[in-house]
Amino acid sequence: MALASGRKLGPYEIQAPLGAGGMGEVYRARDTRLERTVAIKILPQHLSQNPQAKERFDREARAISSLNHPNICHLYDVGCADGLNYLVMEYLEGETLADRLHRGSLPLAQILRHGREICEGLEAAHRSGVVHRDLKPGNIMLTKSGAKLMDFGLAKPLTQAESPSSQLTQTLSTPDRPLTAQGMIVGTFQYMSPEQVEGKEADIRSDVFALGAVLYEMTTGTKAFEGKTAASTIAAILASEPKPIRSLQPASPPALDRAVTTCLAKDPDERFQSVHDLKLQLLWMGEAEPASTSKSATRWWKSAGLAWGTCAIFAVLLGWLLVIAVMKPAPASFTVRSEILPPPNAEFFSHDVEGGTPAISPDGRQMVVAVRDKSGSVMLWLRAVDSETMHPLAGTEGASHPFWSPDSHAIGYFAERKLKRVDDHGGNGRTLCDVSATPRGGSWSRDGVILFTPGTGDRLYRVSAEGGTPVLASEFDREHLEDGHRWPQFLPDGKRYLFFLRSFDKERTGIYLGSLDSKEHRLLLNTGYAATYVPPGYLLYVQAQTLVAQPFDERNAELKGQPTPLSDHPAAVGGNSASMFSASETGTLLYYPALTNPLGWHLTWRDRTGKDLGNIGTGFFARPAISPDSSKVAVEIYDLTWWTPDLWILDLVRGTKTRFTFGPGSSGGAIWRPDGRAVIYNSNTTGYSHIFSKNLNGQNPEKILETEGFNESARSICRDGRYLAYMRWERTPQSKREIWGLPLFGDRKPFPLVQSQFDALDSVFSPDCKWMAFTSSEPGQPEVYIVSFPDGARKYHVSTGGGTNPSWRGDGKELFFFAPQSSTLVAVDVAELGQELRLGTPHALFQTFGVGYRLGLYGVTQDGQKFLINGDAPTIGNIPLTLVTNWDAVMRK
Repeated sequence: MALASGRKLGPYEIQAPLGAGGMGEVYRARDTRLERTVAIKILPQHLSQNPQAKERFDREARAISSLNHPNICHLYDVGCADGLNYLVMEYLEGETLADRLHRGSLPLAQILRHGREICEGLEAAHRSGVVHRDLKPGNIMLTKSGAKLMDFGLAKPLTQAESPSSQLTQTLSTPDRPLTAQGMIVGTFQYMSPEQVEGKEADIRSDVFALGAVLYEMTTGTKAFEGKTAASTIAAILASEPKPIRSLQPASPPALDRAVTTCLAKDPDERFQSVHDLKLQLLWMGEAEPASTSKSATRWWKSAGLAWGTCAIFAVLLGWLLVIAVMKPAPASFTVRSEILPPPNAEFFSHDVEGGTPAISPDGRQMVVAVRDKSGSVMLWLRAVDSETMHPLAGTEGASHPFWSPDSHAIGYFAERKLKRVDDHGGNGRTLCDVSATPRGGSWSRDGVILFTPGTGDRLYRVSAEGGTPVLASEFDREHLEDGHRWPQFLPDGKRYLFFLRSFDKERTGIYLGSLDSKEHRLLLNTGYAATYVPPGYLLYVQAQTLVAQPFDERNAELKGQPTPLSDHPAAVGGNSASMFSASETGTLLYYPALTNPLGWHLTWRDRTGKDLGNIGTGFFARPAISPDSSKVAVEIYDLTWWTPDLWILDLVRGTKTRFTFGPGSSGGAIWRPDGRAVIYNSNTTGYSHIFSKNLNGQNPEKILETEGFNESARSICRDGRYLAYMRWERTPQSKREIWGLPLFGDRKPFPLVQSQFDALDSVFSPDCKWMAFTSSEPGQPEVYIVSFPDGARKYHVSTGGGTNPSWRGDGKELFFFAPQSSTLVAVDVAELGQELRLGTPHALFQTFGVGYRLGLYGVTQDGQKFLINGDAPTIGNIPLTLVTNWDAVMRK
């Protein structure tokens, strides 16, 4: 029975049917909580009573839930409503490979690209212990971002004997009862392996066979095995060989014919033993030279009459080619990749984008990168591409985010809260203007204008390359919830530029076109990371953790065609939307490679000496908050595509993880209510940060404070629940952070607590609510203070060498804080003498190595004996740079 438009299944509103088959109906729907389009697969009621159909449906949910890969359709949710079982999946825009094949075979470049993408998806499934068993063109969707595998309804977990060689832990256990009886055939006839049609057990090599059949059809436009009946088709699979690909497509590479033939071997032992092996073959074919002249071209050449005329034409062309060869060397036809090691006793400094992207000069001859030596000092180092050594640039101490002048002879960078420049031969850096401590990129035009994001306010400014007063170059469109303009790059005309725009509306986040002549801007590409324009006409950006190149019409500022994946995987830093690569105008590429170990940080318990007591999870966590009874942790977890956090509740007793808030926008900064039954948090779903409270039972959040024209961010609540301390600031670059108090009783009228010429941050009440610790962002280094509450009459300086993130022990007799200069957790004894305090000497507990400082450092138990540290992130700096010469050779094939 078809579902009518507007019908609700839980939070999902049906919009339109997408398709139907024997095992289910698929609809486009709207997730009313997240305001996003999804696809819902329904198991019809008449099949819900069928044990085998229900098992297949449940198996698909289990299989997809274990998989998270850009080339696999994602599962968002499962549910049952009104007697209907349903799966909620990623809504994919595009066409199935089956639909595409109705128009004939695919071009070779698309065959190799989509073949690699299908291999990537299958490889991820196999490593997770899942065999698809029903791979066919109808289960492969071709989207703008690449091929995606669908319909895991016949997927099965690998048995122990079938586990892939990686020995990864299986994510699915073998079910008590198999989906099919022994000897039963499952799958689609034309793509099944011989062992499948014989009713034998399928393993990953069965998927290899099916992929071979799919590649054969992509190349020739015909099926590898066909018959007038199912029986004749099965007979062909068991006993016949398909026609050689080159007999149907003479221009196809012999290597492709051999690879497909290997996939289609009758004996599983004679096939590729993993899709990884096939993927390597496809990658090699993509980088190899084009095949020799086709047979038809050879026959044309042998025509005597045409041969003499062609020779004459070639003679003229040869003359021109010789002239061109003298004037300009022909571009190389192959790509070379090499590693660049940091200087001895030093590391590349780009940990969480602090040092910025390594920068290759426009002429491709030199590279500059931030380097940190063993003493912790950071400078810019320069190296010629054809050299084996680097040398530091004098006068660039503390430098970050370097970028080149158009003539490749000067470098712009940020240091000491200044925008500076230095010549490539060194010398003291010249200051151009003031910036904040968190710049987000710069670009230098041919007309001597530098466009940059100073950090504060996250908008673009322009200044002369000779120095001067910065002028605002971009404005936020508040109606569309814009929150950041960063990572600018001038186009060759020196007026127009590209930049990354972050918005709380994810559909408007991406790469935009702007101009110095106007503050208006236009969306070019919806993406979560910055992009780079490379003359004469490509836009490079990261998609699904892979660098892609897409044709770009610079004159009209329009993207053309489809993105082509390269064999490169640069790091991408989500919180800053930065892609850690740089490209010259001459085909040279420089980047930090993406980390291959598990993503995220360890949320780890440590004792007062720093001893590791075990971690409670790995992920992109931020600001953990321990519940009053220490049984739960509220923590932000970042979305990896758009890098926006939501709150999750980790139950330490039951070992569960439950999502607590749902976008759009960012939600975080959890504060537990004293009774532990609700959480106060901050959310910017309306474009400004305001304060909410929500019960753990999942009821709708209550808005506690929303002040027109101001941001508010909750920081601490009194143990008796009567007062809330929060940070407040205007939505302007010059606005100072202030600490305010909000009574949670009576007229609930806010009042200021700390107002000064410096930002006041990190306020936290003492357990008896008589005192409040906070951080003052003073010049040179931040410091921790304590003031009496609520009058603020008595003030004490706590830290002696810089400090942030104060936190009290449960009895108020000790205060902890983070010392950023040494990445150390520090403790101070606190004694109350009448109306005064006596503070002990700060003493270090243990080093945290600074990882958690930017993303919420730590939580502490009431007794002050255990600390929950968000840290131990892998650093980009310890990894060599990758240098790629002639990266665009693949685009010229």
